[in-house]
Amino acid sequence: QVQLVESGGGLVQAGGSLRLSCAASGRTFNNYVMGWFRQAPGKEREFVAAIRWSGGSTYYADSVKGRSTISRDNAKNTVFLQMNSRKHEDTARYYCAARLGSRIGVRTLEYDYWGQGTQVTVSS
Repeated sequence: QVQLVESGGGLVQAGGSLRLSCAASGRTFNNYVMGWFRQAPGKEREFVAAIRWSGGSTYYADSVKGRSTISRDNAKNTVFLQMNSRKHEDTARYYCAARLGSRIGVRTLEYDYWGQGTQVTVSS
């Protein structure tokens, strides 16, 4: 059974940084794409970033490109999202997701497994 557990959220001032973690368990993820999504109150869940577990190629939403870095630690089966230069509009609940296969997906329906999310609040 696949389990994704996010951590690292919290309150950060505008311009500050946070690193989110997603601990993945339940299988080998070599043939998976791992993604981060976020959902603000009253809005749809939106794509943030994704990484191919094998090879490590990455893809970012325009809204976070240049301010965020997705990476993974194979030994720890963990995916990270480093977020710098936070803006108030980055306030949301951030979710980790896993997608079987090698194609990068940017839509929620393309992902097979989801974590419970971690809240990030950016104070202005």
